[in-house]
Amino acid sequence: MKYANEITKRKSFAIIAHPDAGKTTLTEKFLLFGGAIQTAGAVKSNKIKKHTTSDFMEIERQRGISVATSVMTFEYRDILVNLLDTPGHKDFAEDTYRTLTAVDSVVLVIDCVKGVEEQTERLMEVCRMRDTPVIIFVNKMDRDGKYPFDLLDELEEKLNIRVRPLSWPINMGSDFKGVYNLYDKSLVAFQPNRKATDEDVVPLEDLSSSYIDENFNEKDAAQLRGDVELIEGVYDTFNTEEYLQGKLAPVFFGSAVNNFGVKDLLDTFVEIAPNPRNRESSSREIDVQEDKFSGFIFKIHANLDPRHRDRIAFLRVCSGKFERNKFYHHVRLDKDVRFSNPYSFLAREKNVVDDAYPGDVVGLFDTGNFKIGDTLTEGENFYFTGIPSFSPELFKELINKDPLKTKQLEKGIRQLTDEGVAQLFTQHGGNRKIIGCVGDLQFEVIQYRLLQEYGAACQFNTLPFYKACWLTGPKDKIEDFIRFKSSNIVEDKDGHIVYLAQSEWYLNTERTNNPDILFNFTSEIHK
Repeated sequence: MKYANEITKRKSFAIIAHPDAGKTTLTEKFLLFGGAIQTAGAVKSNKIKKHTTSDFMEIERQRGISVATSVMTFEYRDILVNLLDTPGHKDFAEDTYRTLTAVDSVVLVIDCVKGVEEQTERLMEVCRMRDTPVIIFVNKMDRDGKYPFDLLDELEEKLNIRVRPLSWPINMGSDFKGVYNLYDKSLVAFQPNRKATDEDVVPLEDLSSSYIDENFNEKDAAQLRGDVELIEGVYDTFNTEEYLQGKLAPVFFGSAVNNFGVKDLLDTFVEIAPNPRNRESSSREIDVQEDKFSGFIFKIHANLDPRHRDRIAFLRVCSGKFERNKFYHHVRLDKDVRFSNPYSFLAREKNVVDDAYPGDVVGLFDTGNFKIGDTLTEGENFYFTGIPSFSPELFKELINKDPLKTKQLEKGIRQLTDEGVAQLFTQHGGNRKIIGCVGDLQFEVIQYRLLQEYGAACQFNTLPFYKACWLTGPKDKIEDFIRFKSSNIVEDKDGHIVYLAQSEWYLNTERTNNPDILFNFTSEIHK
């Protein structure tokens, strides 16, 4: 119990959404309120020369999209917040799914013009699997979008969760006048081309206050009073317990680009979001309050700083206290390791930390010891469960264009696939390298990074495979199967046997012919 004080000071969350709903812009504003940066950058802009903090890779700046999860830590009202900005494009969904295993709650951003989109639904399913508490932020209220009540109905219907608005917009689009906060009864009036600051917040005792009549025309005042009355009547009062169980999602309205409604969201988040929780492991439930250290690796990033060849493994601390220069037990390799320079992050800038507590994310220099899903403890042998690896949907063969750079290509592709961007399969008993990805954009990112960071030119040839299946079953049966199907058998980088099926029909035929062998589409990372 000796770290209880530190644990209650920490909250960790991820921002998720469909592409272009405004995740990275919202992240930027959070950092601004937390005092971590002095001026906010823009994702795409001709006038503002400063780019956003969380999109730091060269390719992210050129295209104006996020392709990797970035980790940021800032302090707000005496609470240490660990924030993870995730990519929205479905090609990088796997990075996002894994990030969700390392956080305690989620902020879901929704574009008020487009409403709920397909990627939003898929991400929400992952949150439902783990009952992660969700706060919803409806962004871009300064554009003409869907009527707020319709949006709330759409959220309940498509995302399969009850919602409760905690702030309410006064009109929207070109007529957007401001946001009324239902949680602590205050109002912020909107002025375009001007950022909202603390002075703009007006506390109101109730909606009959004369301030509303003085500052808004009759129609707007009547509309606001009617809407709020309807909300209080139709929706249940907000219950923090239900939110923490993942059954109820509070909804906020605002516009991240204009800093609008963001502070309401952050203030409420700091009040109600869950502290670090207990976690399931292979042997027992690990209690956050335990004195002994434990944690797991959920992401690896190579070449965070392009001037140095480095690899950093991101560790989420689950219990106890992580200390610099202390030996910890690496469960998979069964050896002790120590770290002289662990880091905390603001995207690319990093500072050395001496200790970290549950809920913190720490960067460790990695010389090839770590894989995603590895567990570090103080000597006990167990590993954390529920960190998935999915079957890729697109397969391409990697072909070297420059024979002189073979060594760089080998090293580059190994490091990039260790990051979990893509999966690397090697032909069984051969040397063909096959890369499996979820989306096309990933191949471009790999090709670009191999050239930029390792100087290796390559090309990809598409292969006609449908799914990768991990094989489990009796050893002799699997060996027979490998003999008959040698052209379709590959090994993943952990040496597990994988069968690449050409089509659904082939897969079903093999399943019927080999009833003893199990064909799995996912593999838990630490088998």
